Amino acid sequence: MYSILVTGGAGFIGSNLCEALLEKGHKVVCLDNFATGFHKNIEPFLSNPKFKFIEGDICNLEDCQIAVEGVDYVLHQAALGSVPRSIKDPITTNDVNIGGFVNMLIAARDAKIKRFIYAASSSTYGDSKTLPKIEDVIGKPLSPYAVTKYVNELYADVFSKTYNMECIGLRYFNVFGRRQDPNGAYAAVIPLFVKKLINHEPLVINGDGEYSRDFTYIDNVIQMNLLALETTNIEAVNTVYNTAYGERTTLNQLVQYLKAYLSEYDSKIADVEVIHGPERLGDIPHSLASVDKAKKLLNYNPKFSMKEGLKEAVNWYWENLR
Repeated sequence: MYSILVTGGAGFIGSNLCEALLEKGHKVVCLDNFATGFHKNIEPFLSNPKFKFIEGDICNLEDCQIAVEGVDYVLHQAALGSVPRSIKDPITTNDVNIGGFVNMLIAARDAKIKRFIYAASSSTYGDSKTLPKIEDVIGKPLSPYAVTKYVNELYADVFSKTYNMECIGLRYFNVFGRRQDPNGAYAAVIPLFVKKLINHEPLVINGDGEYSRDFTYIDNVIQMNLLALETTNIEAVNTVYNTAYGERTTLNQLVQYLKAYLSEYDSKIADVEVIHGPERLGDIPHSLASVDKAKKLLNYNPKFSMKEGLKEAVNWYWENLR
C-alpha cells in the first residue's frame, strides 16, 4: 500500500479518487483550498485514520512541499476549470493552472515522488477537426483554459526529461457523475441540466444543440487514474492519454436521455421547455476520443457507457438534489 497525495481532493473528481484509494487500502493525503471543492465531499473520510486533510493552496509552494512529505505518488487534480471562467479571468486561471502546476512539479521532484499523474484536458485539441481525437494530433487552443492545460503537458514533458521524473497526463473528456456541483456560474452541463429539470425550469442549450461531446462517467476516470498509478510498463509513462469512453453524444440527445431517466421519478419533467441560445465563445464543436492508446499501454477497459453512467448519475442527483 502507498501514500498518495490527491490535490484538489475535496473537488468532484478528487473526492471520488480519495474514496477509491481509501477503499483499496492506501493512505491518502488531500490538499485543497475549497476554491471549487467542498468540505462535505471529504467529510465521510475524516474519521478514517488513513486519511489526512491539509487545507492549502497549490499557488503557495510551501503548502505543496508540506503536502508531499512522505508521499509516494501524486494525483494532481487541483485546477480552475471552465472555459468561460478562463475567458472572463485569464490571469487567475493562468496563476492556478500553470503557476500552481509548476509548484507541484517542483515539490514532487524535490520529494522524489515515484510518479506524478495529472489531470490534463480534451480542450488541448483546440481547433483540430480530426475525429476521433488521437493524442499526437492537436490543434491551436481556443481559450485561456486550454492554453494552461497544454502548457501543463509541456512542463510535465520537460520535467520528465530534465529531472528524470515519471509523469502521466490524463486528458479528461467531459467528466460527469456523483458529487459534481450543479450550482454557480460555471457549473458543468449535466448537473446544471439535471438541477433545472428537477425544478421544472427551462433548459438553455448553447447553439442548435448539435455540438457533441464524449461524456465520460466518473468511474471510468477513476479506473484510468488507478491504471496510471499501478502500471509497471515503462512504455506507458511520460506520455498523455485520452480519458473517455469513446462515444459522442449531442446536447440534444443528452437532453432527451435526461428527460427520459428523470421522468421515471417525475412525469412532469418530460414537458420542461428547451430554449436555444447563442453559441458559447471558446467551445469546441465536436469532441470524440480514441482510447486505443490507453487500451494498449494501460489495459484500459471503460466499464460505463455514457447512458449507463448517466443513469447512475441521475439516481445520485435525485437522492441528493431535492
